[in-house]
Amino acid sequence: MSQTRSSSERRICQIKRQRTRCLEKFYRPRSLKFNVTSTSIESSPRLTLVTIATYTPGYASKFPVLPIRTSHAGSSLPAPTSIPVKIYLTFDVEVWCGGWKDLDARFPSHFERYVYGRSRKGEYALPKTLDILDRHGLKGVFFVEPLFAARFGIEPLATIVDLIGARNHDIELHLHPEWADEIQPLPFPGVTGKRQHLWHYSCDEQTALIALGRSLLAQAGCDTIKAFRAGSFACNHDTYRALRKLGISIDSSLHAVLPDSGIDLRKQLGFFHPLEFEEVRILPLTVFRDGFGQLRPAQIGACSFAELRDAIETAADNQTEHFVVLSHNFEMLKQGRSEPDALVVSRFERLCAFLAEQQGRIEVSTLSDPPIRIGTQSHPPLARAGFAATIRRHGEQAIRRFLG
Repeated sequence: MSQTRSSSERRICQIKRQRTRCLEKFYRPRSLKFNVTSTSIESSPRLTLVTIATYTPGYASKFPVLPIRTSHAGSSLPAPTSIPVKIYLTFDVEVWCGGWKDLDARFPSHFERYVYGRSRKGEYALPKTLDILDRHGLKGVFFVEPLFAARFGIEPLATIVDLIGARNHDIELHLHPEWADEIQPLPFPGVTGKRQHLWHYSCDEQTALIALGRSLLAQAGCDTIKAFRAGSFACNHDTYRALRKLGISIDSSLHAVLPDSGIDLRKQLGFFHPLEFEEVRILPLTVFRDGFGQLRPAQIGACSFAELRDAIETAADNQTEHFVVLSHNFEMLKQGRSEPDALVVSRFERLCAFLAEQQGRIEVSTLSDPPIRIGTQSHPPLARAGFAATIRRHGEQAIRRFLG
């Protein structure tokens, strides 16, 4: 009996020793080798939330995701050295007549809507855009489409140039070649019918149209054009050859989401980061990943304010150098009317207020502010917006459809 107890006791002691060695091996700090498989950082003006997922082979269930909260002041995390991200608030300024019939009769009323946007609540096209920018001390880049002036005269185009120039904003060249066959005399032989995109034209034809647009802007009072954006972002390789011939050194015609943009350059160029091509420095429209992981252009009418804010903040965190935002002269108007779209007005107001508060971290720039640095950094990851910010956009769109 005592021999049995002794054997049992020895067995129990053996089990305890094995268990102790196992626990010591598990908990001893020098024995733990963690593989950090994922990290994320969320910032606010006062707080940084760092989430680190760590795993040790065989003990994954013992180590959950560990959130560590730390203030920016006195943080144990090294503060990254960074330069301000340059934000370009760009506006495509266009005049359309609601169709191509009876242009001369339609033009005066449509010019009033697209340029002024007059309503009982104020002028919510160019004047309101300029007012909001001025109120927050920001400058914009206005890509002005001039070809309509070859049909209706320089005076309407000069009105646009004067409105923008009087506020000291940047005026650059935008081009919609749909106007080409409406011009008398024709810009070059053989312009018959509508060819919607620039890439429908040869290099020589594109060169002629871009040169005509620049000449019209010069006649209207702006002879300092240095940048270009193709209508509908529909550029191709010939567009850059034409810009090089004409000495226009900056372009913003690449749009990663639109298939007509850079139609023959998709396998040759990157569409997400600034680059130089045909001696032209290219600033693509910024595209970010929304809360569902989908690519989304940074357009005021197409994003919630929260998405734009999130995207800009993550771009700054990633040390992105350039962030290009898109809007239009008529973007704060309801479609087909001169009434203001309250949701878009609010987005633009809040975006400008946010940018004005981010001095040091964000710099709102124009294309007249040298230098535009290309290829000075490794390509950072795309900016992102949070899930809640994207859900908010879907809610806003539902409200817009309901209210009309």
